[in-house]
Amino acid sequence: MDCLIHPTYFPNISHFVAMLESDSVCLEVWDNYQKQSYRNRTEIYSANGKLALTVPVNYSQKNRQLYQDVKIANDGNWQLLHLKSLQSAYSMSPFFEFYIDDLMPLFEKKFDYILDLNLKCFEILLGSLQMDMSISKTMHFEKEPRSKKDYRPLVHRNFKADNLECYTQVFTEKYGFIPNLSILDLLFNEGPNTELYLMRQNLELC
Repeated sequence: MDCLIHPTYFPNISHFVAMLESDSVCLEVWDNYQKQSYRNRTEIYSANGKLALTVPVNYSQKNRQLYQDVKIANDGNWQLLHLKSLQSAYSMSPFFEFYIDDLMPLFEKKFDYILDLNLKCFEILLGSLQMDMSISKTMHFEKEPRSKKDYRPLVHRNFKADNLECYTQVFTEKYGFIPNLSILDLLFNEGPNTELYLMRQNLELC
């Protein structure tokens, strides 16, 4: 079955499990933007535990906006800060040096819209993972999609994926295993084994 999913900033592991479980992937681009979600946020494993990296956006809850119309607040150095955080967290991981060059365009190019950043992020990650997927985008918003499995709830920060299999993380000995972080955590730690790991997992949508 096809899967309907939100493009997010460095998607977490559950997003990629969902995509590999599906015949094709449809990206939701016609929804209203919502705060407190993974649309502009990803989570990594730092020396101090779980760390959220948030892309600043210009958005007001008073005036509803489409996801595709929300602009990034580029008046700060968020890209440099995110890159430094990744370097600090993963420079000692087995595959950091192997993949970081692929990701550099996301930190060097200025993006005006959060959706454009996330779509480019998605494209680069598929290339790094060497995943061949059939990808499309929604043409309009459907509250209850008829022909696709709805994985859009994965965008919410309260989604739990506690049944994911453990793998070795850089700071496991310090804080234990932290599930469902950004796909970067899995990629930097497992490298070419990433896809095999993803294929062994099962998602349970409540």
